[in-house]
Amino acid sequence: MKKHIVISLLGMMLSPAFANPELPELDKFIDEMVTEHAFDRAELESLFTQVEVKENILKAISRPAEKSKPWYEYRQIFLDQARINAGISYWKKHPQALERAENELGVPAEIILAILGVETRFGGNMGSYRVIDALSTLAFRYPPRSPFFRSELKNFLILTREEEMSQLEPVGSYAGAMGLGQFMPSSYLAYAVDFDGDGHRDIWNNPVDAIGSIANYLSRHGWQPGESIVHPTDYQGTDLPQDLIDRGLKPSVSRQELQKSGLSTALLPEGEDSITVFSLTQPDGEELWLGRQNFYAITRYNHSRMYAMAVVELANAIRDGYESVK
Repeated sequence: MKKHIVISLLGMMLSPAFANPELPELDKFIDEMVTEHAFDRAELESLFTQVEVKENILKAISRPAEKSKPWYEYRQIFLDQARINAGISYWKKHPQALERAENELGVPAEIILAILGVETRFGGNMGSYRVIDALSTLAFRYPPRSPFFRSELKNFLILTREEEMSQLEPVGSYAGAMGLGQFMPSSYLAYAVDFDGDGHRDIWNNPVDAIGSIANYLSRHGWQPGESIVHPTDYQGTDLPQDLIDRGLKPSVSRQELQKSGLSTALLPEGEDSITVFSLTQPDGEELWLGRQNFYAITRYNHSRMYAMAVVELANAIRDGYESVK
């Protein structure tokens, strides 16, 4: 009996809850992975003894800097000449993959490149945190979004098993976004593609897979080939049409509503599609824009009008630069 008690106590000491006390409820998470996804308990216990909680991740996620900036400052982060030149160079290096993505999935090369540029400077900054550390820290130590990050941690473990990848080596952002295009694990599972046909979806080291995966993501989120993205508008009035802006990023405003509200549609192509209305802060006040479905598709990558507009402006600058040197 005494021998049995000693063995049981030893087992408790080796359990994940005791081996890594900085991760509360880890034992429950492991139970779920074992029962729901047939993971090996001993392997997961061993894995999580090697996970490190990162306090600077908790600090970083509590104060995302870029979104607090006005548009005229935010855009300067991404519309620098070095990033534009890097996009032109990337286009020259991977013209076949970009052309194929555009032909098969309908997404222009410059939009794919702009997302690569905004997200990681074309691979120059894919993050420095181990994905397992970032997701575990946020899954168990960040209550405001713990369910989301536990789900992403689950998906990360599933994708590394599917792709036969190391669970400890992949690196990403402080939020667990991965690779050249900064996919979260759930997005990887849903939208990453093996675009070069080598049997693996490698968004870290394989630009062809990254290009195809970004195009597939936008295509699956409703990208309309050949359609425009966004158009400036003039407003006949003294106050912003806040009721239209408050409808959010998903296009829901009819052309008739735009006209009734005093918004000009002169630069908007003819059509029956719904529109989203948004404003961007310039030094001299608010600037009004009309977004179509393709603008909304970009916001599915990052739910921010400023992010999407930075992508559009960077894309235009890259295309202009590329065509001038062809």
